[in-house]
Amino acid sequence: MKIVAITSCATGIAHTYMAAEALKKFCKKNHHECKVETQGALGIENQLKPYEIEAADLIIFANDVGISKAERFDKYKDKIKKFSPHDVIKDPSIILK
Repeated sequence: MKIVAITSCATGIAHTYMAAEALKKFCKKNHHECKVETQGALGIENQLKPYEIEAADLIIFANDVGISKAERFDKYKDKIKKFSPHDVIKDPSIILK
């Protein structure tokens, strides 16, 4: 499965990157392709490309705050699942439930 994700938290520091790391480890362990865009204190890092968003089987929003450039995902609403970064850190398997 191809999974793309966007992580962000209120301060843009710890939980943004902890959620990204939890998702990457979970996907690797379960043999899923994964790319994670972080939107933290440094702005957008590892920005998802349009073809990556289109090819994704699942789009994860792990965020406590609004996502920058959210319009990129407008035509893929049926693929999006939303979680808090804390929940993804605690149990990344929730993305498939």
